[in-house]
Amino acid sequence: MEYLDFEMPIKELEDQLDKCTIIGEESDVDVSETCRQIEKKLTETRKDIYKNLTAWQRVQLSRHPNRPYTMDYIKAICGDTFLELHGDRNVKDDKAMVGGLGKIGDQSFMFIGQQKGYNTKTRQYRNFGMANPEGYRKALRLMKSAEKFGIPVVCLIDTPGAYPGIEAEERGQGEAIARNILEMTRLKVPIIVTIIGEGASGGALGIGVGDRVLMLENTWYSVISPESCSSILWRSWEYKEQAADSLKLTAPDMKRLKLIDEIVREPDGGAHRNREKTFDLVKSKISTHYQELKKLSPKELVESRMDKYANMGVFNG
Repeated sequence: MEYLDFEMPIKELEDQLDKCTIIGEESDVDVSETCRQIEKKLTETRKDIYKNLTAWQRVQLSRHPNRPYTMDYIKAICGDTFLELHGDRNVKDDKAMVGGLGKIGDQSFMFIGQQKGYNTKTRQYRNFGMANPEGYRKALRLMKSAEKFGIPVVCLIDTPGAYPGIEAEERGQGEAIARNILEMTRLKVPIIVTIIGEGASGGALGIGVGDRVLMLENTWYSVISPESCSSILWRSWEYKEQAADSLKLTAPDMKRLKLIDEIVREPDGGAHRNREKTFDLVKSKISTHYQELKKLSPKELVESRMDKYANMGVFNG
C-alpha cells in the first residue's frame, strides 16, 4: 500500500502494529495490551487526519495510484454481465473512453466512463484517461443506443481533462464535448453521473450532464485543475494548494453550491482502502436513484433535467 505525505503518521503506527503482532507470534511475551493501545491510537489518528482534510489533500486522494478506476467499478458492479462496446463509427476506438452494457440485478444499464492505466504501459494505452473527440462521439453513440432501447445511462467520471493535443483540436474536440452536453440534456432515459476520481474541465462535462450527479467523498470537480490554475494565475505550480482552496472543488463545496445531488461517503482512508465496500456503496446509490427516476416519463425527465441546469448559478438577492 502506498502512502501520501499526510498519511505518514498512519504508516508509522501500522508498522508498529505489525511489529508488535510479529513479536507476539514469535515469542512467549504477551503484547496484547500494547497492540490494543497501538490500535486505539491508530483509529484516533485516522479519524483526526481524514476528518480535517484540505482541498489539496482530497485532490491527492482522488489521484491515489491504488484508487479503483472505471473498469474496476463496472466489473465489480456488473460481474460477467458487462459487454464492452467499441468505436465511434467514424475515426477509431478511443481507449481512454470505455462503455458498454451491463446489469445490476435484472436491470440493464449503459455504462460509460474514462479509464486510466495502472502502470506506464497501460497509462500510455489509455492516454492517461484523457479522451479524444472520438471518445466523446463513442460515448454519444452509446447514449443514443441506450435511448433507442429505453436503457438508463450511468456515467463514471475520472479524467484530468479532455486531450489537449493539436490533432484532437483538428478533429473537433470542443464541438464533440458541446454536442454531448446538448444531447445529454434532452436524452429521454435516466442519466446517473458519479464522479469517482478527478472531474476536470470539459473533459468531465462531456459525460457529466445527468438527472442525478453524485460525488465520492474524496474526489474533485472543477473547470480547471489546481496545478493549471496556479500556473495561469501565479506563473508557477507552487501555489496549487492555494488554488485548490480557492476553486471550491471538493464534494462538500459542490453540494453547498447545489451543483451535485449527493456525496457518497468513502470508507476510512479513501476508496482504495476498502474497494469492495466502495463498489457496494456506488452500486447501491445507482440502484436507489434509478428506482426514483424510472417513475418519471421521458418528457418529465427532460424537463426536470433542463430546469436543474438552468437554475445553476442563479442568484436571488
